[in-house]
Amino acid sequence: MKIILIGAGRLAYQLGRALLTAGHDIMQVYSRTMESARQVADMCGGSPTNRVSEIKGDADVYIVAVKDSAMPELIPQICKGREQKVFLHTAGSVAMDIFKGMALHYGVLYPLQTFSKERDVDFSSIPCLVEANDDFAASAVVDLAGSISSKVWPMSSDDRKQVHLAAIFACNFANHCYTLASDILARHGIPFDIMLPLIDETARKVHSMPPAEAQTGPAMRYDENIIRDQSRSLAYDPLAKEIYDRMSISIHRKAKSND
Repeated sequence: MKIILIGAGRLAYQLGRALLTAGHDIMQVYSRTMESARQVADMCGGSPTNRVSEIKGDADVYIVAVKDSAMPELIPQICKGREQKVFLHTAGSVAMDIFKGMALHYGVLYPLQTFSKERDVDFSSIPCLVEANDDFAASAVVDLAGSISSKVWPMSSDDRKQVHLAAIFACNFANHCYTLASDILARHGIPFDIMLPLIDETARKVHSMPPAEAQTGPAMRYDENIIRDQSRSLAYDPLAKEIYDRMSISIHRKAKSND
């Protein structure tokens, strides 16, 4: 398909790379800054632009991969004069109907993964959650998703929002805990690498058992002496201390409810 990427962030970079590998034609990349547009265009082909007025009108699909807050202002501009084309966005928590009244054929292509420009990912194993407002858009988004991934999941906007919320806990919050762990270790001159085997084993366990069954640690058995001592040791960072305390309570209550 002939595709125009609207956005040049981490997701757009990796998605553009995957679409190019799958044989699609990335005709153009739009970003607010020419530097960002050029970086993605140099990788996946097409011409860069930082002007909405210069976005071409002859693509098959326009993929909007920008931050959520930018969509309400940007979407009417890119849809105008191109209403017959297929428009897709890539956001987890934005309803498909953000395109309603702006385009005739629209939908969502949401890859459930965390992305960095510096680290290439294998799209073939990434779940791609798709949605469309009509058969024409559905055919386009399913074909696109299927060309880069073996895991294509039709899903409503409401359900996709819940998947995105779950992903916040599983990815963003978990990674923030790694950051807090790194801070604790750094205060004592201990490298974060010491945690990697533990992190890897924890991740491996949930491939073969429910997360609740993989849970261990003092909060699981509510060892009050250890919990109290560790909580006190975080007095230098009240927010980290509060996170520790609340997380310990949550783990213990979840363990009790599963007994």
